[in-house]
Amino acid sequence: MIKKIGILTSGGDAPGMNSALIGAIRSGINANKEMYVIYDGYKGLIEGKIQKVNKDTFKDKMNQGGTVIKTARLPEFKELSVRQKAVEILRKEGIDALIVIGGDGSYMGAKKLTELGINCIGLPGTIDNDIASTDYTIGFDTALNTVVNEIDNIVDTSSSHHRCAVVEIMGNRCADLTLYAGIATNADIILTKDHPFTTDEVIETLNRKKKDDQDYALVLVSEKFMDTNGLVEEIKKRTSWDTRLTVLGHTQRGGRPSAMERVNAVYMADYAIKLLNEGKGGMCVGIRNSKPVAYPIEEALKLENNLHKELYKLHDDVK
Repeated sequence: MIKKIGILTSGGDAPGMNSALIGAIRSGINANKEMYVIYDGYKGLIEGKIQKVNKDTFKDKMNQGGTVIKTARLPEFKELSVRQKAVEILRKEGIDALIVIGGDGSYMGAKKLTELGINCIGLPGTIDNDIASTDYTIGFDTALNTVVNEIDNIVDTSSSHHRCAVVEIMGNRCADLTLYAGIATNADIILTKDHPFTTDEVIETLNRKKKDDQDYALVLVSEKFMDTNGLVEEIKKRTSWDTRLTVLGHTQRGGRPSAMERVNAVYMADYAIKLLNEGKGGMCVGIRNSKPVAYPIEEALKLENNLHKELYKLHDDVK
C-alpha cells in the first residue's frame, strides 16, 4: 500500500504546472497519503531537495505561471547509476511513488524509475502540445492565448504601417501553436513542417496580397522549421512589403494559466493519484474527449502526433 507520494516538475516549465501540483497534493491528502514535493526536478531528487507539504502549502499559487517547485534538466539521469541513487534517496524518505509533470524526456525518466520499483505516473506538462497520448498538454491553452494576444498586438501596428509581419512561434518542431494561432488570427500564411511552402510560393502569395491593396500581411512560422531571418530578407528583396520579424520566444511560456488549463491540470492530477492508489506505475495521464485517460508510457511515446490535416484545410479554405 502506497503511503507517501512525491511530485516533481521536469524539463521546460509550462503554465498550469502549479495547478497540477496543487491538484495532486489535495487529492493525495484526501486519499490519506503523505505528500512530498521535490525541488528542481530529477536534479533536485539526486540532491535530496525533498519537502513534506500539506493542502495549504501552495494554496495561493493556483494562478501563478511557471513552477513553484522549480525545474532543471539532468541528462545524466539516463545513466543507471544515477537512477539507482535516486531510488535510494526515495527509499530513505519512505516515498513509494512519484508524479512527474513534464514532457517526453521526463516521461522516459518516470518509466525507468518504475522499472526500478518506484511507481511513477507522468502528467503532460509542456506548451508544445507534442505528447500524442493527450488532446491537450498542460500549458498549451495558456501559451496559445499568449501567442494570439501578442500577434493581435503586432497586427495592430502592422496594419497602421502597411507592413508584413513575420512571427516565429515556439513548438520545438511541433506545429500546434503555430497552426492554432494561424486560424485564430486569420494569418495569411502558416509555415510548418506539416504545411510547408517554398519561398517562391510565399513571395507569390505576398505579392498578390500587395496587389490587392491589403492593409497588412501576416506570416506565422513554426520554430526550427526554417531560417526566419533569411525569409524576411527574401521578402524584402522580392516584394514591396516593409517587413519585420518578431520572435516571440519565452514570453510564450509565462503568464497566468487559463481557467480551463487549471481545471484540466487538476483533473489529470486527481486521476494520477487514483492510478497510484491502485498500485499502477509506468503510466501517463492525458485528456481525451474531455475525460482523463491513461496509457503505458512506452506505448504513449510511440503514438504519432495528430497532423491536423482538417485544421490546415480549414485555414486554407478561407484564403
